Amino acid sequence: QVQLVESGGGLVQAGGSLRLSCAASGRTFRSYAMGWFRHTPGKEREFVAGMSVSGANAYYADSVKGRFTISRDNAKNTVYLQMNSLKPEDTAVYYCTAGRLATTADYWGQGTQVTVSS
Repeated sequence: QVQLVESGGGLVQAGGSLRLSCAASGRTFRSYAMGWFRHTPGKEREFVAGMSVSGANAYYADSVKGRFTISRDNAKNTVYLQMNSLKPEDTAVYYCTAGRLATTADYWGQGTQVTVSS
């Protein structure tokens, strides 16, 4: 089992950047693919980005491709989401996830709010 704690959310103007971090507890971090999902009230939870166990493969939603970058540091049990060129439609609660595949989630963090003002 793995526990996930996100940080780095906040308020930013459109065009700005934020970096989210997710610290994972447990010795099994290296066994999981990691990812980020987001949720906006009234919408379904949406896959944002995912990274394979080895870190060799990364996957992105079309809506964030070219603007967001996922990375992981297995030595620090941490996964990151660098978000550039933010848009108001990126406003959401962002969740860090761990799972068997980079695009699925078996474990969820508590979420961190990202708000992008126009």
